[in-house]
Amino acid sequence: MKLPFEVDLKGKVAVVTGGSGVLGSYMCEALAACGAHVAVIGRSKEKAQALAETLKTESIGLAADVLDENALKEAKDAILKKWGKVDILINGAGGNNPVATTDDEQYDKTAENIKDFFKLSFEGTRFVFDLNFLGTLLPTQIFADELLKQEGASVVNISSMGAYLPLTKVVAYSAAKAAVSNFTQWLATYFAKSGLRVNAIAPGFFVTAQNQSLLFNEDNSPTARTGKILAATPMGRFGEPEELIGALLYLVSDKASGFVTGVCIPVDGGYTAYSGV
Repeated sequence: MKLPFEVDLKGKVAVVTGGSGVLGSYMCEALAACGAHVAVIGRSKEKAQALAETLKTESIGLAADVLDENALKEAKDAILKKWGKVDILINGAGGNNPVATTDDEQYDKTAENIKDFFKLSFEGTRFVFDLNFLGTLLPTQIFADELLKQEGASVVNISSMGAYLPLTKVVAYSAAKAAVSNFTQWLATYFAKSGLRVNAIAPGFFVTAQNQSLLFNEDNSPTARTGKILAATPMGRFGEPEELIGALLYLVSDKASGFVTGVCIPVDGGYTAYSGV
C-alpha cells in the first residue's frame, strides 16, 4: 500500500473491528504499513486470519461479534497475551441490512405490495441500530481501560453521511450513525483529561458489498439512487477505499493531531458542503 504520508506507529497495537470488510481491510493494511501490530476482528475468524497473514507486521485475526461482550473480552485477552497492551481502537464494524430498509423514499398511501415504514421489521431495525451504535459503544467499553494506560492512545469511530442528513430508505442506519457522531463527542469530552482522544471519520459514498445492490442493477448499470448520489457529490464520483487512509493516519498520530478530539472528518467528495444548488 502506498501511504499518503509518513506516520510512525512502530510498537503500537491497533485493534480494528470490522477489520476484514472492504473499508476495514484498507485501514488494517495502512496501520500495519506504518509499523503497528494489528488485531483484525471480524465475525469470520478465517477471513480475519487470512487478512492478518498478509499484513506487513506481526498481526492476528480474531473472531468476535461486536454485540457479544464475552467474545470481545476473549479477543481482548488474546491481544493482551500476545502484545500486553492496546494503543489504538478503530470501531469499524457496522453497516446496513435490507431488513431495516424501506422500498420507498417517500410515503404513498396508494402504493401496494411494497415495504414502507409501517412494514419495517422491529427486530431488523433494532439489529441495524444496535450493530452500528452499540457495536461502537461495547468495544469501547471493553478496550478503553487498556487504552487509558498508554500515552497517545486514540479511538476512531466510523460515522456516515447519514449522520449529517438522514438518507432515504435506510432509516435505522442513518439514526445509528447520527448516534455514533454524538457518542464520539460525548466520549471525547469524557476522556479529554485522561489523555485518550476520540474522533470519527464520516465516509462519503463508497461501493461495498453491503450497498452494491442499492447502487447497481444486476447488469451492473447504475441505479437511480446512484444518479442522485453522484449529482449531490461535487466531485461526481464514488470514493476509493484508500482515500480514507489520510484521515485515519492523521487521527491516530498523536504528533499530528495531539490537540484534536471530538471531531468527525467527512471524506466525501464535497457531499456535505453542497446545498444542491
